[in-house]
Amino acid sequence: MGKKTELEIEGRKLMVSNLDKVLYPEVGFTKANVIDYYIRIAPALLPHLHNRPITLKRYPDGVEGFFFYEKQCPSHRPTWMKTTKVPSRREEGHIDYCVMNDLPALVWAANLADLELHTFLHKGPAITRPTALAFDLDPGPPADIVLCCEVGLKLKAIFDALGLQSFPKTSGSKGLQVYVPLNTATTYEKTKTFAKALAERLEREHPDKVVSRMLKALRGGKVLIDWSQNDEHKTTVNVYSLRAKSHPTVSTPVTWDEVANALKKGEAKLLEFESKDVLARFEKSGDLFAPVLALKQKLPPISAIQ
Repeated sequence: MGKKTELEIEGRKLMVSNLDKVLYPEVGFTKANVIDYYIRIAPALLPHLHNRPITLKRYPDGVEGFFFYEKQCPSHRPTWMKTTKVPSRREEGHIDYCVMNDLPALVWAANLADLELHTFLHKGPAITRPTALAFDLDPGPPADIVLCCEVGLKLKAIFDALGLQSFPKTSGSKGLQVYVPLNTATTYEKTKTFAKALAERLEREHPDKVVSRMLKALRGGKVLIDWSQNDEHKTTVNVYSLRAKSHPTVSTPVTWDEVANALKKGEAKLLEFESKDVLARFEKSGDLFAPVLALKQKLPPISAIQ
């Protein structure tokens, strides 16, 4: 049995274990470091998790070991852990997803080595209504995030022309993600159709740089604009989530000026951020992704982009 420690978090007692277990071997980043990061980033992170069903992505033996996704909130969860019901696709019944609305819930999940936080674009119980439009820009080697910056800025220009604000974040892995907050009545059918049409338009306009279809054979040296994330059954890595890479990189909100600067200088490293960098950025600039939570914008008709 691993060594256990009792923490008191916001009045709740939590048992955590194996705090000295190294989860990122290359840099000696331990479970204690993971929990500490999530506690310190919680003021920025928790509003983005609020009422969103979440899939746990657990790495019990660290980032170099096996991992598994866990949709059903574990039966051994604390009695105070909130869940939300989502109909199951494959069988009759439903899945009770965990909902992390407070710090004790976040620490509990981190203790399970849930390194990555993957959330839906909707909140419970309104599980058919996305709150944002999302584009995952994924570079096909040898392309990297620099080409994603170029494509992201092309997306921004279209949204600017439509009078819509858009917000970029790194995936924490290879790519860039662009969110257009809606927070108004819409459906996944509308957002997915819109996102697909926009990806196809950019593919037509920039066939040497953009692809809208998943086929790996098409993606070499280009950026896949993954529009399929706009689906009630798909999750996307949440802003401020750690990633299970060799270093504790984070899905980090950035400014469009930073995106333009990385493109101008051709330096992917300008958009690589680890946990310590993200904490410093939050302390200095606050939550750059906060508008995604509250900004109300209406999805334009498809005709506006064709």
